[in-house]
Amino acid sequence: MELTVLGEPGIEGTDALTLERRADGRLWAVRGDAARAVWVRRCFPWSDPERFLSLRDDAEEEFALVRDPAELDAESRGVLEAALVAAGFVFAITRVVAIDEEVEIRHWRVETRQGTRTFQTRLDDWPRPLPHGGLLIRDVAGDLYHLPDPTTLDRKSRALVWAFVD
Repeated sequence: MELTVLGEPGIEGTDALTLERRADGRLWAVRGDAARAVWVRRCFPWSDPERFLSLRDDAEEEFALVRDPAELDAESRGVLEAALVAAGFVFAITRVVAIDEEVEIRHWRVETRQGTRTFQTRLDDWPRPLPHGGLLIRDVAGDLYHLPDPTTLDRKSRALVWAFVD
């Protein structure tokens, strides 16, 4: 299996990657004679979430890497943008209610702009500072939680969060 990296200098045929939403409702990546149902996974850096998108099949095997969606044709780009909305929702935390630790897992109860949420992180996964400010937390399911400015949280929330920030 050869990986297509869209936008990689010197790789022939990378513009042949197209994306489509088929009748089964899934996102499909088509490259030459090969077509696969894929899921979109954001890669690092999280500070630039609209670039470096991995298209993976159900076995988590990467079918293609899109460095910049602007390099796709307009129709494929629209399909990809819709898939990103469905796949990569980022919850904005407004209050931390509780953080409890259990064997190998940390349980979070938070208020977000989207409502009350509970999620879990591994004990060795810490909130990550972002270059533009704020913190990013990734739960065990892959969902992202963003604290835009932890200093604006209430006193209890700040105390809970700062215990996990270097």
